[in-house]
Amino acid sequence: MDKSIHVILGIDMETDCGHNTPFYEGVQKATPVLLDIFEKKSVKTTFYFTGDAARQNPASVELVRGCGHDIGCHSLYHETVGEELYPIPGVKPLLPGEVFHRLETATQWVEEVSGTRPVSFRGPRLWGSTEVVNALEKLGYTSDATYPMYYFRQRFTPYHPSSRDWTQKGELKLLEIPNFADMLMESRDQPTESDRDQWPIFRTEGADALMLRVKNFLRFLEPRGLPAVLCFYFHPWEFVQMQPAYHYGVSTVMPDPIIIEGSGEKACREFGLLIDRLKDMGAVFDTAAGLAEQWDRREAAEAGSTQG
Repeated sequence: MDKSIHVILGIDMETDCGHNTPFYEGVQKATPVLLDIFEKKSVKTTFYFTGDAARQNPASVELVRGCGHDIGCHSLYHETVGEELYPIPGVKPLLPGEVFHRLETATQWVEEVSGTRPVSFRGPRLWGSTEVVNALEKLGYTSDATYPMYYFRQRFTPYHPSSRDWTQKGELKLLEIPNFADMLMESRDQPTESDRDQWPIFRTEGADALMLRVKNFLRFLEPRGLPAVLCFYFHPWEFVQMQPAYHYGVSTVMPDPIIIEGSGEKACREFGLLIDRLKDMGAVFDTAAGLAEQWDRREAAEAGSTQG
């Protein structure tokens, strides 16, 4: 890796408002909007489709594939495949013994629709586990962009995880890509420190507010001599005006205001501005698959230099 700032603007292709609805308005309406922004800004990235999102929206998958972006996987139905970091009513993680089959099925569904086998993964809610990385390794994935830096606060740059503890460095070929967080701010959200996270600041406070977090992270990395990799996560539904309430089945769901605040036009405007601000810093935009390839070449070169 060179000394550039490497950026992954990952898009998690899932139901609207995450697990809160069964609808795909965001995937259907925002995909062409996002692709237009990326084309105008000359950016390539990774779109992480749940297996169900791919099956229900093959036209969106084809649009992404046709524009040359990396198509990754985001579980089967946006379920919790990793270990729970905080409780969500009515949402329970898969049992460890269920993980491999579930991810295998999700991978097959995305591959059947896209015509290409995904090698990039991100777990819903950034909840991962040792069981998950071992399953991904067996399934041939090259990267997992799940590690929540705000929560574990141990890994600040990509690493190969251990098959015994995914939060530690180890022997797996899979590259774990941490999602960046502001490690210099004083957190007021205990014990998870989720206020360090980058989401959803770009649309609730604006691109410039998020750039302050970016600059803090870069300042945090500098004295440690670590390469700068900024892994973001966004969702297509954020770029469509979401509603304060959704009725389906026999219930009405009312997402917390922060979930839908600034969605639609503001999100589109601030997202474009964020890309411009990152470009002004000299950032290089990568796909997750591309970053994994670069990382492998870097490590191979370093190993050759050491042997020489």
